[in-house]
Formats: sequence, C-alpha cells, structure tokens
Amino acid sequence: MKLMYSAFLARILRDHIVYVFLFAVLIIAAIFAPRFFIINNLFNILRQASALGILAVGQTLVVIAGGIDVSIAAIMQLAGVTAAEITKGQDRFVFITILTVLLMGIAIGFGNGLLVAKRKVQPFVSTLFVGLLVTGLRLLVTKATPSGGLPTFVRSLGSASVGPIPNAVIIFGCTALIAQFLLTKTTFGRSIYAVGGNSTVAYLGGVRVDRITIFSYMLCGFLAALAGLVLVGYLGYADQNIGIGYEWDSIAAVAVGGVVLGGGKGRISGTIAGVLLMTVLLNLVLMLKLRIEFQFVIRGIVIIAAVAFYAGDWRWKRLFTARA
Repeated sequence: MKLMYSAFLARILRDHIVYVFLFAVLIIAAIFAPRFFIINNLFNILRQASALGILAVGQTLVVIAGGIDVSIAAIMQLAGVTAAEITKGQDRFVFITILTVLLMGIAIGFGNGLLVAKRKVQPFVSTLFVGLLVTGLRLLVTKATPSGGLPTFVRSLGSASVGPIPNAVIIFGCTALIAQFLLTKTTFGRSIYAVGGNSTVAYLGGVRVDRITIFSYMLCGFLAALAGLVLVGYLGYADQNIGIGYEWDSIAAVAVGGVVLGGGKGRISGTIAGVLLMTVLLNLVLMLKLRIEFQFVIRGIVIIAAVAFYAGDWRWKRLFTARA
C-alpha cells in the first residue's frame, strides 16, 4: 500500500505539478479573496486567458518540435492593426480581412520555418529578427498610427458571448481540442514529438523533418494572427503596442505547463493549466489591490519554482521517483 501511494505521488509530482500549483493558488484565492469565485469573475478570467491561450497552443507545437517562436507578438500586433486598416470599422470587409490576416500569419510562420529548417538558423535568433522586421514594416506602413476602427464582428470575437460562454473562450477551447487531436491522434503529431526528441533519429526513421518543422511554424503563425484578432476584439480597439510581451508570457505558460523547452515532450493540457495559472495570479493580485509590481514578483516566483522542479534533480523528487 505504501509503495502504491509513493508511486501515485511520484506520478503527480512528475507529470502534474502545474495543476498542484494552480490548485494551491485557487485555495489562496478562496481564503483571501472570496469574490474571486463569483461566476462573472470566473468567466472574465477565462476571457482574459483566451488570447494568451491560443498563442500558447501555437507556441507549444513549435517547442515540442524543438524550436521556439518569439515573433508571435509582432504577428499579433500586425493582425490587429491590419484589421483596423483594411476594414475602417465596416463589417462588409470583415471576412476578407480575417482571411488576409490569417494568411499573413501563415506566411510569416512559413518564413520562420524556412530559416530554421532550410538555412539552419537558430530558432530564437531567426524568429527574433523576423519579429523585428515585421514590427518595423508595420510601423513604416502605418506611420506608427493605425487608422480606422474595428468592425462589429471582430469586436464580437473577443467581447461577445454565446449564452454565458464568451466567444473568446469557445475559440480557445476549439483551438486546444484541435491541437490535442493533432498531437495525439495523427501521424503529424507523432512526427512533431519525434523531431523534437531527436531530429536525426526521426530523419533516419523516415520523418520529413524539414516539412514538420516548417508546418509547426506555420500553425504557430496562424494561431498568433487568430490570437491577435481575439485580443483586439476583447479590448475593442487596435493599437501598435497591443500584445507586447505576449511572446514571453506564452513561453512562460508553456514552460510552467511542463513542455520541455528542448523539445520532444509536452501536453496541451499542461499549457492550458499554465495559461490559467498566470491569468489567475494576475486577477488575484488585482482583487487583493496589491501594487502592480507584486504581479511580476509573484508570477516570477511561481514560474521559477515550476521550471526548477521540471529541470531539477531534487533529493525528495528522486526519492519518490525511485519508489515509483
């Protein structure tokens, strides 16, 4: 019985520590901020988490494949500004605009994938400079001042609801489910894990490594553009600075969720928990009326603790693992 208990605890510690952190934060919220669990506030948290969640799902695909994408915030900003520039606030152009924005995200992802897969540029370096290029071109074309408002349909993506459930949450949920299906039920998903685990072995096993890498970046670019539309819809306006820092938040959510930054291991469910953990922490800090500086301190502590656990070889962790 004791051995079974140790094995169970070891599995929890190895694979589900992010849920333990999330549960602990929810308990703290119940004690110090009972208003946190009001239904409207819970739906508001989910709405706030949706854009980052969509972004983090795309980042998860790339990271599992052994890469990383820090151009996604630039793609988000491009999506929001482009939506405002093309539509000028009119719904008659909305579907052409959405199609254009999503294709732009895919194209940028394709460029990232080519640099990483074909030119063998380090993923962080290539996506960093692609992001700078996209940002520079956007500012040059718009003269750093986006014109035109957002059409009603785009605003509804982030602010409207179907019954009690926000549209943004529905989009996030569908995105996560589709990504989960791709990773667990398709050859493409198995290939992503193989490429991230060991690209040489995957190549010798018949996996088209370059194609998998490029396609993962294209999916990430697509989801970044979609996240940009959801974010500007939630905020109700397009701005050049919307989405700044989201690339780092997505990486943090992925890492906290247990996705190995070196590739080859990770789950969409872990990423979702990581996103919720970071969003709940932000909401809790605001509800406790703490200074904004505490947000960064608390989030930093939680991220360091979670990542250190996954990477560390702590004595107590080895003890439970050995017994498992």
